[in-house]
Amino acid sequence: MKSNISALQSARASYKPKLPKILMGPVAKVGLKLGKATKSIADQNEIQKLFTKTYGQPEVSFHAGKNPASLKKPIKVALVLSGGQAPGGHNVVAGLYDGLKKLNPKNILQGYLGGPSGLLENKYIEITDKLLKEYRNTGGFDIIGSGRTKLESREQFEAVARNLKNAGITALVVVGGDDSNTNAAVLAEYFKIQNTPIRVIGCPKTIDGDLKNDQIEISFGFDTATKVYAELAGNVGRDCLSAKKYWHFIKVMGRSASHIALEVALQVHPNVTLISEEVADQQWTLDQITEHVAKVVAERAAQKKNYGVVIIPEGLLEFIPEMKKLISELNDLLAHNPAFERMESAHDKISFVQQRLGADSKKAFQSLPPSIQIQLLADRDPHGNVQVAKIETEKLLIEAVELKLKAWKQQSMYHGKFSGQGHYFGYEGRCAAPSNFDSDYCYSLGFNASYLVASGLTGYLSSVRDLLKPADKWQAGGVPLTMMMNLERRHGKDKPVILKALVELKGKPFKAFAAQRKKWAIEDDYQSPGPIQFWGPVEVANAAPETLKLERGKK
Repeated sequence: MKSNISALQSARASYKPKLPKILMGPVAKVGLKLGKATKSIADQNEIQKLFTKTYGQPEVSFHAGKNPASLKKPIKVALVLSGGQAPGGHNVVAGLYDGLKKLNPKNILQGYLGGPSGLLENKYIEITDKLLKEYRNTGGFDIIGSGRTKLESREQFEAVARNLKNAGITALVVVGGDDSNTNAAVLAEYFKIQNTPIRVIGCPKTIDGDLKNDQIEISFGFDTATKVYAELAGNVGRDCLSAKKYWHFIKVMGRSASHIALEVALQVHPNVTLISEEVADQQWTLDQITEHVAKVVAERAAQKKNYGVVIIPEGLLEFIPEMKKLISELNDLLAHNPAFERMESAHDKISFVQQRLGADSKKAFQSLPPSIQIQLLADRDPHGNVQVAKIETEKLLIEAVELKLKAWKQQSMYHGKFSGQGHYFGYEGRCAAPSNFDSDYCYSLGFNASYLVASGLTGYLSSVRDLLKPADKWQAGGVPLTMMMNLERRHGKDKPVILKALVELKGKPFKAFAAQRKKWAIEDDYQSPGPIQFWGPVEVANAAPETLKLERGKK
């Protein structure tokens, strides 16, 4: 149990998260409405063949009616927190626990320790009132921990099934992002095939914001994390106005999508924000990106403004055509390559790769500083891909812009001073105390998951919608996990995974950003949103993300 409780944490303990109205009433009056049969978002034939038991299930929603679930016998539910941390995770646990106890006071919630590995190792604790007391409305996943173990082999499935059956588990709730909920979908299918009576329900978690669609308006933790990053970036903007001598290049989390970078830009108004999806759409090369940034630096220098703020999404390199091709080749080349894995010398690794890359990728690789080359060859992530977070893209761009400006100065095309400072805003936002929005949303997702379990469903993702309305008007229900799937290249093979939602260049959030960025580039229009507000005017304390407001037509 936690100790040395802070004043903020003590005060937050008294906060009562809000729920959709349908989940606040008597259990017996919560009915389940079934929608039409669904299809996967892409690769329908292939996905259907892989998920013969759970494919095509209907969307579901809860509404006033009669509850068909039989709740006379108490049930035991397993919970696992999977993947990276996101603010609000503890409130998902609290919502799930409170929902189960409301359904039947004798229901039990077991938390498996350290993520999916806890399922394999059969390590768990029982979640109790006493344990939860110190964790409600707090950041982090430390109540039971998290992990990134990938469940994909038959032996792993058998071990999970055996452990859960021996523990008398009725259902498993997986809290995670697209990969973690792909795990949930695969487990649900396996249990069905094996006639194992264990249901599987997921909850949409990721600060990256790339697990969303028409049914999942936003993933939990995104609001809190972006508010933390916006506060820090706003502080940097104020520092620019004060010192007037540095260009700050800020990399923010978001490997596969630029939702975080876009949200921070909308809150802070930096001079340059790179959006990976636009880079891919325009087929910009690394040199073109460098020139784009350098032009803004030069234009501001002409106004005696030798300072500024640049926001860079974490996964930028993977969206630059020549770098995307290079990274793809490296992922296939180095996947389970014993010869490469035995090498200790950086020189040997670089030489090994250069001899095996195609001509274009070799040229792209050789154009990078040695430090970036080494980062591209570092240990892969659990899915066999480059660990993009470890690539110092902000430093790469600082160096590239500096070289470009030196060349322009020699040609009398630039007369300013350039001093770059690199930052990475990542882990600072993952375990922050959740905003009121995330506190309510996460609690509702967990509570809703308990009703999905009680309704006998499996292979579903907890869905709470209409999030710009007051919480009591939110709509609760579930979305089939297979509905969000497509095929993706992993370890050199096509694997079924939940499709990542990218920034829509025709969407309202990007259009709102694009309409202002020329102004922000030259003017000192930095906004300082300040720290997260837990108390005060509703429009401040309960504010939803800017991108959500724009997407849902409220701005």
